[in-house]
Amino acid sequence: MSEHCCGTGKFFAGMVLGTAAGTALGMTMAPSHRQLKRAARMAAKRVNQAVDNLADAIDL
Repeated sequence: MSEHCCGTGKFFAGMVLGTAAGTALGMTMAPSHRQLKRAARMAAKRVNQAVDNLADAIDL
C-alpha cells in the first residue's frame, strides 16, 4: 500500500509542476496590453468599413 501512496504523491506533484509550467509559458506567450488595444482598434476600424460598404451597397 505504501507504493500506491507514493505513486499518487508523484502524480499530484507532476500535475502541480505541469500546471505551473503551463501557466508560466502562457504568460510569456500572451500579447502585451498595447498589442491587444491595437488589435481591438483595427478590428473596430474594419467593422466600420464593412458597415459603410454595406450602407453604400444598399443605397444602389
